Amino acid sequence: MSVTAIVGAQWGDEGKGRIIDYLAQRADVVIRFQGGDNAGHTVVNEFGRHALHLVPSGIFNPSTQNIIGTGCVVNPQSLLAEMEGLAAAGINCDNLWISTRAQMVMPYHPILDVLEEKARGKDSIGTTKRGIGPAYSDKSARSGLRIGDLLHPDWLEIRLDNALRTVNRKIEILGGEPVEGQEVFALLMEFREKLGDRIVDTTPMVRRFLETRADILLEGQLGVMRDLDWGIYPYVTSSNPTATFAPSGAGLPARCIDEVIGVVKAYSTAVGDGPFPTELFDDEGEKLREIGQEYGATTGRPRRCGWFDGVAISYAAWLNGMTGLAITKLDVLDHFEHIKVCTGYRLPSGEIVTDTMPDTPILYEVSPVYESWDGWLSSTSHCRSWDDLPEQARVYIQRLSELAGVPIAYVSVGAEREQMFAV
Repeated sequence: MSVTAIVGAQWGDEGKGRIIDYLAQRADVVIRFQGGDNAGHTVVNEFGRHALHLVPSGIFNPSTQNIIGTGCVVNPQSLLAEMEGLAAAGINCDNLWISTRAQMVMPYHPILDVLEEKARGKDSIGTTKRGIGPAYSDKSARSGLRIGDLLHPDWLEIRLDNALRTVNRKIEILGGEPVEGQEVFALLMEFREKLGDRIVDTTPMVRRFLETRADILLEGQLGVMRDLDWGIYPYVTSSNPTATFAPSGAGLPARCIDEVIGVVKAYSTAVGDGPFPTELFDDEGEKLREIGQEYGATTGRPRRCGWFDGVAISYAAWLNGMTGLAITKLDVLDHFEHIKVCTGYRLPSGEIVTDTMPDTPILYEVSPVYESWDGWLSSTSHCRSWDDLPEQARVYIQRLSELAGVPIAYVSVGAEREQMFAV
């Protein structure tokens, strides 16, 4: 039995889906513990290539139960579309469950998201405009509606009427058209009909798994640098992708986590605004983007690309209590004669910061301090063990491990499931 949290150790888009898909072949349950459909986990296996946005990445194993946990915000329309796509590929979703306590992304939340981003002007956060921020805002304001409310129409109608009094005022102030309550309620009743059988109190289920010593995977979205509290605020998501939050979002006691696997690319990428110290604006940055096909799984936006950030990984490893690292997309670096690694930030004063993450205003002003490494200029995509890797690739990975202070647990050299191996 083990409880393993899989978390992003950079800015998101690290390849967590492929790690979960790989580990789910022996897992009893996978629980998404936070986030919404504003980011995607791309999985490539015998069923094809799939970008999962809400459905946990264990869905491809029919023996694995998959739970969308209480810490998530769920857009029922997006979820249904995702399930339809999986069904069309021959994937059975009978093993998918949704916590009654998960918040609901309402039809008006994307409207608010668009209007609020527009109102910010040049100071926009760079949201995906999926309504995630407004949904989490309503949760904190105690005016949100939960997925379980779909099972109680009378209660739901009252809660919706109360919510719309404030929501429509906001929409009108921001220049939008108010939402019609009866239309929204009718749509919610459609969601109830299609999703009702899989909306359950997941607490007894999760407790039973833990008490019977099942293998449990906790799946996070995005990464530590987008954490609401510890990321590059305000250019962050509206939830906590760190392992500290994982038990709460999943419905487990805090002491239960046995392992924390931090997922990192062999270089760095980011989507959205905010400081990104190792970002490359030259041909090498473009080369990383094109070889790595660095485009958002949800929005298709080009990702910002840069060299590996050792300061960020040290920070992420500490905050998450990582026990192992999973390195993804090592094969992208097969094509580089020289590779750089950021080992510190130089402040405007000339001081070098190596062991802490500056706050956002300072992070805008730092410049990266690099080490330069020779590349291996040979394919790693065929490698299936540590010893198969070129020597210089092993040396490079070991350096990343040193910077994190965490041993390497897994290496991925391609998108396919069989292109990942344990170290």
